[in-house]
Amino acid sequence: MSAVIDETGSGGGKEFFGHPRGLSTLFMTEMWERLSYYGMRAILLLYMTSELQKGGLGWDVRSAAAIYGLYTSSVWFLPLIGGWIADRYIGARKATLIGGIIITLGHFLLAFPPIPFFYAGLIAVSIGTGFLKSNISKMVGDLYEQGDPRRDAGFSIFYMGINTGSFLAPFVCGTLAVYDWHWGFAAAGVGMLLGVIQYVLGYRHLKGIGDAPVKYFAENPTAPKESSSYIAQMIGVVIFTIVAIILLASSANVLFPSLIGKEDTILNILGLGFNFSVAIKYVLMPVVLVAGLIAVVLTGLQDKLTTEDWKRIGIIFILFVFATIFWMGFEQAGSSLNLFAEHVTNRQVTTTWEFPSAWFQSVGPLFIVVFAPVFAWLWVTLGKRQPSEELKFAVGLLLTGLGFVVLAYASFLSGSGKVSLWWLVIVYLLHTFGELCISPVGLSAMTKLAPSKMVSLMLGVWFLSISMGSYFGGLVAGNFEPDQTTLVDLFGKVAAVLLGGGIVLLLLIPLIKKLYATPKEVVPIEPA
Repeated sequence: MSAVIDETGSGGGKEFFGHPRGLSTLFMTEMWERLSYYGMRAILLLYMTSELQKGGLGWDVRSAAAIYGLYTSSVWFLPLIGGWIADRYIGARKATLIGGIIITLGHFLLAFPPIPFFYAGLIAVSIGTGFLKSNISKMVGDLYEQGDPRRDAGFSIFYMGINTGSFLAPFVCGTLAVYDWHWGFAAAGVGMLLGVIQYVLGYRHLKGIGDAPVKYFAENPTAPKESSSYIAQMIGVVIFTIVAIILLASSANVLFPSLIGKEDTILNILGLGFNFSVAIKYVLMPVVLVAGLIAVVLTGLQDKLTTEDWKRIGIIFILFVFATIFWMGFEQAGSSLNLFAEHVTNRQVTTTWEFPSAWFQSVGPLFIVVFAPVFAWLWVTLGKRQPSEELKFAVGLLLTGLGFVVLAYASFLSGSGKVSLWWLVIVYLLHTFGELCISPVGLSAMTKLAPSKMVSLMLGVWFLSISMGSYFGGLVAGNFEPDQTTLVDLFGKVAAVLLGGGIVLLLLIPLIKKLYATPKEVVPIEPA
């Protein structure tokens, strides 16, 4: 029996569907957090590109999509830092509360029209998510002792909270945004505020959960020294990142003056002509990627990994590349697919009313709820006969690529007017199948392939692939224009990259199989 249940009592209705009572607190917190995140995401790019007279910012799609891509990528990258801070200093329980408060503040900042509030809101939501995202999932695992048979079921219940919030979000925020964009952002803030309130009310059910620093230092007497060394490495990576951004952005100013434009240069450091806009849009995330991969290599050298370990890391790097390609396409749900729904899709229900384009953002979560159990049943039924991880990845890429083929065909049909909403529904269905072949499989592969000392770091690499895919997806979506020729070309190229990636991965499967060593025991994983 779990220690948490012993503490809170298993009787008197204090359990949550047969699970520790703390699961209800975490379930509701994550549901509200995902409602706020996906609600805001559903209207973010539409707000940035909407005309000034309609209350939007009036930005061109290229600039808006670049900011959108950077924002969504940071949401997946910052949990690595937030998780590390919680593990070493404040614990997951406090980190989750801090994250929820900062997210709430960020959404309410977005509710105010001035541009400084807009940027401050995006930054606050990103930082808050960095504190909350990984730590709340960690606490779900901490509710159960090792070997507790309820653990997987507990994560399944928790995952339903994620998808419930994701499904409801576009209906709430998207509907309000029709009347005023800032009402939609405020609704996201209210949602997260409710999440924080119920988290505080249920805080007592998490007693003894998420107090990682005490346990960490108690079990690792040399931890202070190791932490100091790690901090030094982190400082080195930060310095490297800053210097690289300055040099690369400055070089871009010199090499591509016609691309940059003097009006974008808002900061000059040491007379180098440092272009802040270029640094943010085109340099920051690639440098973060390089720094993260260098950190993996340096950690491996420090841990004195075996040849077999390096082979496994090689497989992870291969899967990382193809996962990034997948997320580049999949994460356009909130960008180019959202714009397609807004400008190209017939959403007319009656002669006087059409439903908000943001509602399409609920289709994916709905399909996940419906088909995730089907895929789980399929893999269990096939058992040892189920496809390998790399084959599932290839199938996922091909399915997602087919989704963009459908989108390119629908764009071709748009020459005679707006197209049926069912084209987007088919696209989301194919993308959901692709996600179910890659997302949970990728998490499992990271835990199976990673050397025992680097499991957390390799999970960080997986989140980095989502981050980078979101970033590149934002840049690709910047080419969106509601024009038949442009859209066919854009979605056709994305389809070609995804389908080509799937075919290349199929050809690499024999090489990957040669890199495999004796299979490791799979470590239980937490949902994204």
